[in-house]
Amino acid sequence: MDERMSYLFVYGSLLNDDNEFAVYLKQNCTFYNKGKFEGKLYEIGLYPGAIADTGCGLYVYGSIFFVDDPKVTFAVLDEYEGFGTDEPYPNEFIRQLVEIEMVNSTKMSCWVYLYNLPVKGLPEITLGNYLLYKKSPDLLQPGD
Repeated sequence: MDERMSYLFVYGSLLNDDNEFAVYLKQNCTFYNKGKFEGKLYEIGLYPGAIADTGCGLYVYGSIFFVDDPKVTFAVLDEYEGFGTDEPYPNEFIRQLVEIEMVNSTKMSCWVYLYNLPVKGLPEITLGNYLLYKKSPDLLQPGD
């Protein structure tokens, strides 16, 4: 895997300090920068799901990590996210390369776990920031 494919953008439960996989991520990856991508963020239940949606004018905010050992780390995180051929079909999340805009306005491609099921009726986290939403759940917009 080439180095530019060794970056992961996380926006949800992998940012929670009390999540064992977030701990794993921080032990096996290096924080690189804050960033955002054009898309929408939804409340799925105990975690959020994001979809990429260029042209929507909304953003999903999170952090970029450099993945020290992509083969091993992505295998662990893919299982956590329910992504892969060994997981129920259709996968709830897919891992896709997405263009991320960093705080200094430069852009780079990062892997992102995107929600892969229908979003109709799911409440939207319109600010696009899961950690902020967790502090103030009244920022949720009802689903369609």
